Amino acid sequence: MEWNFQTAEQLTTALRAGEVTSAELTDEAIARIERDDKAVNAICVPDFDRARAAARGADEARARGEDRPLLGVPVTVKESYNMAGLPTTWGLPEHRDFVPAEDAVQVSRLRAAGAVVLGKTNVPLGLQDIQSFNEIYGTTNNPWDHGRTSGGSSGGSAAALASGFGALSIGSDIAGSLRTPAHFCGIYAHKPTLGLAAPRGMVAPPAPPLPVDLDLAVVGPMARSARDLALLLDVMAGPDPLTHGVAYDVTLPPARHERLDDFRVLVIDEHPLIPTGSAVRAGVNRVADALADGGARVERHTPLLPDLAEAATLYTQLLISGSVARFPVEAYEQLRTRAAGLSADDQSLDATRLRAMVFSHRDWMEANNRRELHRHGWRQLFAEFDAVVCPITPTPAFPHDHNPNPLERRIDIEGVEVPYFDQLVWAGLATMPGLPATAIPAGRSPAGLPVGVQLIGPMLEDRTPLRLAELLEQKIGGFQAPR
Repeated sequence: MEWNFQTAEQLTTALRAGEVTSAELTDEAIARIERDDKAVNAICVPDFDRARAAARGADEARARGEDRPLLGVPVTVKESYNMAGLPTTWGLPEHRDFVPAEDAVQVSRLRAAGAVVLGKTNVPLGLQDIQSFNEIYGTTNNPWDHGRTSGGSSGGSAAALASGFGALSIGSDIAGSLRTPAHFCGIYAHKPTLGLAAPRGMVAPPAPPLPVDLDLAVVGPMARSARDLALLLDVMAGPDPLTHGVAYDVTLPPARHERLDDFRVLVIDEHPLIPTGSAVRAGVNRVADALADGGARVERHTPLLPDLAEAATLYTQLLISGSVARFPVEAYEQLRTRAAGLSADDQSLDATRLRAMVFSHRDWMEANNRRELHRHGWRQLFAEFDAVVCPITPTPAFPHDHNPNPLERRIDIEGVEVPYFDQLVWAGLATMPGLPATAIPAGRSPAGLPVGVQLIGPMLEDRTPLRLAELLEQKIGGFQAPR
């Protein structure tokens, strides 16, 4: 049997039954990477010798009667996570030789669960792109069409999973970096509730791995099935042992429902600030039809939905003001001059981004206060609904575009060119208030490209969108290997 496209759950069952060894799974995964990754370029830092040693150790542990959630399962890790003995560069050429001394918290949790780490996956420069390419490791291609992006910033992980390079991966998300690559590559990913999974050690070099919780940013699981997402989230969830973990652990509430016909779902496919491409709209509608056919209560409109335009503006302000906070003073003064020259009537997202680059603390506090109002609006919505289904980006994977100035890039939506970063508004819908969101495959475009949607759930009720994802996988199918 070929094991490379089996789920982690299937592999664990086979390992427990003695049908295969971890050493065999690991050798098969490595052989596939060595055969196929020249075209995809997903694995940027292989760690095959240590993987084979870990696999032998897993087999020995199982022979002693040990059992752990991921014992012997081959996985990959996003390059941005610290792994002792391997470079962590975030694609930054000046840090190509930076090697951390210790594993990130989530890498430690993977190892403690028994996972066999095959290596690290590619990322964009500084994790700040919707594509995964950098000067050190080159470009990661979409396994479905090598002329298109696999997404970013967890694009290497998504491409690896779609290619059969390991059963699971861990990534991160502040601007759709888990969900967009999943959507582009036809896999599953889960953006956890803000703060649910400890991010220590997922830090840009050469910064020390301190327990700092960045605004908006999360770490989360990627897989080829919804059940595998839940399995890996159980490994990842929980506070940092250096901070809140001193006092408490996490017990997530169960999913609100177990059956599809008990779910109440809001479906939205239109945004006031950006058009939705027909392929993505068709994916949303396919999920909506499956929900209705399964007996779920499906609504298309509600006055409880927070204002999408204001949500996009707030998300842009919070994201950009945080990402440029360390710019040199000279650059900051140039940005201040440019922002002062904007017309007061210009309320475009481009203008919002520029103004946010020079936010004062007072400006940020005002945006944060409005975020709290949106969070309360979501609480009211989730008293009436269990999940929201919506796009992740407006289009399937787009062709590679390496223009060094991303502000000059454009994406084509049904013949309409829109600014490159405007496509983040859908990802920001869940990110800005810190809500959990599960990305699932929802079919193919007419060109044969994967299309995904996201299921947004109530805060700290991550099991609800994950369970809905599992039920939809049973209803409409899930991952398919690229052909």
